[in-house]
Amino acid sequence: MEKYLCLGIFLACYAGFVFFPVRRSWCACAGALLLVLLGVMYPGQAFWSINWNVMGVFTGAMIIAELLIFSRLPSVLAEHIVNRTKRASWAMLSLCGLTSFLSIFLENVATVLIVAPIALRITERLKIKPQMLLIALAVCSNLQGTGTLIGDSPSMILAGYAKMSFDDFFFYGGRPGIFFAVQAGALASLGVLYFFFRRVVRPREPVKVERVRSWVPAGLLGGLVFSLALASFWRTDFPYKNGSICMTFGLVGLLLYKFKWKGGARDFIKGLDWDTGLFLMGVFVLVGGLSITGWIDVITSLVEKASGENLLRAYITIIGLSVIFSAFMDNIPYVMIMLPVVDRVAWDIHGPPALLIFGLLLGACLGGNISPFGASANMVAVGMLRSRGIVVSVWEFAKMGLPFTMAAVTAGCLFLWLVWVGPRLSYSPGKVEKMTVEELRPLTDYTKEEEKLGHIMDSMKETLRGLIEELEDLIEREDEDTEPAREKTKD
Repeated sequence: MEKYLCLGIFLACYAGFVFFPVRRSWCACAGALLLVLLGVMYPGQAFWSINWNVMGVFTGAMIIAELLIFSRLPSVLAEHIVNRTKRASWAMLSLCGLTSFLSIFLENVATVLIVAPIALRITERLKIKPQMLLIALAVCSNLQGTGTLIGDSPSMILAGYAKMSFDDFFFYGGRPGIFFAVQAGALASLGVLYFFFRRVVRPREPVKVERVRSWVPAGLLGGLVFSLALASFWRTDFPYKNGSICMTFGLVGLLLYKFKWKGGARDFIKGLDWDTGLFLMGVFVLVGGLSITGWIDVITSLVEKASGENLLRAYITIIGLSVIFSAFMDNIPYVMIMLPVVDRVAWDIHGPPALLIFGLLLGACLGGNISPFGASANMVAVGMLRSRGIVVSVWEFAKMGLPFTMAAVTAGCLFLWLVWVGPRLSYSPGKVEKMTVEELRPLTDYTKEEEKLGHIMDSMKETLRGLIEELEDLIEREDEDTEPAREKTKD
């Protein structure tokens, strides 16, 4: 009963995410609370199902992003880039390039909010419709946010699940990581953007350049990235390493905002994106309920049946499902559900886990570029256009988003396959050890888990054996005590 109750609550919450995206945090938290109140999960299970390391990374990076917006540095960079390009089409491509660069370090929505006002100003002076440029900014931010630990929420979730460091996104197990796969996708999608921008050749006026308010937030961001990279060489069992680093820099930035720039700390904290934070915590609990009630194992078996224990088929299936589901649904709960599924599938078919895990992340993060409601950055861009009386239809968004996604996903996933398997389509499970390097560690060490389970079973057998022996001794003693009494009764 609890198993189907948990599934029903999750599906109801997922429907709320789709039809009421503005209230998605309410839906997630209400579903998590129901799981506890109805006895599906204990309060302690719900609390520890939340990945607090991910929450620390998210909160610290969110504070630094807000401080960068306060410093005006991103806007100044955008204006300088636009003024130094000779053609309008190249100015638009340069703005997309800056958006991509910023989204490597900042949350995607913050990146769009920084660059969009400059984009709107450019389109006004060029006297062209702003839809095309704002859609391009949104899809570019979603692409590059996948490549680093602090770029996007699904990347933080992957790092928390697989215990990956900042450097692991660049080189994992001695091989190029997902960052370089994202760059391969970016190069392929650049041709798509140029195809749309190539006819914009009207002369443009120079954009007025603002002044940087402070360089300190940029220094904090640089210090955060350097500290995360340095911590990658510090191997420890402490599970909150990355979260602690990000929170430390976030608190330092908050203190500087209050005492150096004399800002209102309370108003600053209220202005942060707490809606996404609550949404993340609620979804962690919902997915934890699915895992406890056994639905993760059910999904794993379905994916394995679809792949037929063939690595290439499993790879294509996982990427295809990720792109399709993320095009119409939020990719955060999808990634949370599929991470243990994909990890287990890789283990069962003796394939490299990093290949399938990185493919999952790439497909899930880029699939949201197909529709205007597939990612938060898309909804922000469309909302800014709607506030100006411009309504963007699903087809109008997909006209740019779909070819952009297909080019980026194809190039990025092909890069991952060549890195982890090589230039061949067939795959022999017996050659796993030759294909992986010694430094590569499985995302979840199922061997150790099975060994622990074996030790537990052995200890239980020994305990039962001891109880049986004690019970037999007790019965024998009782028989010895009752035998004289029987003889006296007979006498």
